[in-house]
Amino acid sequence: MLRQVLVRLLMAVPVMFGVLLVGFLLMQVVPTDAALVRAGPTATPDVVEAIRRDLGLDRPVAEQFLLYLGRLLQGDLGVSIINNIPVAQELGATIGPTLELMAASLVWAIPLGILLGTVGAYWRGSLLDRAVIALGVAGVSVPVFFLGLVLIWLVGFHWQLLPFTGRGGPLWSAEGLQAIILPALTLGGTFVGPVARMTRTAVLDVLSADHVRTARAKGLPERAVVLHHALRNALIPVVTLIGLQIGFLLGGAVVVETVFSWPGVGRLAVGAILSSDFPMAQGTIIVLSGGFILVNLLVDLLYVAIDPRMRTA
Repeated sequence: MLRQVLVRLLMAVPVMFGVLLVGFLLMQVVPTDAALVRAGPTATPDVVEAIRRDLGLDRPVAEQFLLYLGRLLQGDLGVSIINNIPVAQELGATIGPTLELMAASLVWAIPLGILLGTVGAYWRGSLLDRAVIALGVAGVSVPVFFLGLVLIWLVGFHWQLLPFTGRGGPLWSAEGLQAIILPALTLGGTFVGPVARMTRTAVLDVLSADHVRTARAKGLPERAVVLHHALRNALIPVVTLIGLQIGFLLGGAVVVETVFSWPGVGRLAVGAILSSDFPMAQGTIIVLSGGFILVNLLVDLLYVAIDPRMRTA
């Protein structure tokens, strides 16, 4: 187990380096002068040039990137060009709300998706099974922003049942719970369909396996056969999909946080890019890509926990 973790972490190093390089180069091709953004529209050319030298923007791109890597290795993510606040401090204030939104989305979407997929596979060909298939198609077809706007108009504006702007407070407070319901439903709503569809396909394959027929021949209750013999063996491809979808949820969280004015990393990234705040944008890229790598590491560890055959000494 420890060896697998170390191997995955070593493999993540070149991936993270590539993300940093691509993100840095993308910020370089943006047709906006960071020094002019810092100085303001009324600054004189001399002031702009002095700020450019202070930020190191007058140096070659390769040298700028090496200096940027050196600061990262020292834990320095830079300072925001817009509000002159350290990037690490701003990210620390937004990671918590993003994690709250992700957890609130997954805590209901994953169990519901697995349940619907299992039920659809068990009653294959029934009306319920067709509903599960339709839900899976809708889950990959409906844009996340469209679902969010529909919930805002229907639940928040028309019925006025729940707030739909901002974060009401910590997740453990009543205001926080009410404020997170609509964003969590929006983000998790695009997650249920693919999980249900994959679970249905995987369970159908396992239900026809020899060990399932043997369990039935032994007289085990059908519930035990489905849950302990079929579903557990079908979870490996489902876990793969969940890991990939959680990575895509990080991108969906950017949209959801923007639609619902949720103060998370995604909304911070959008604001930093629109305002040409390059250090802040690069910091959000690091956090989002690091989260994707971490999710994939956890998925690999779940493989070992689910399938004993994957365990090595």
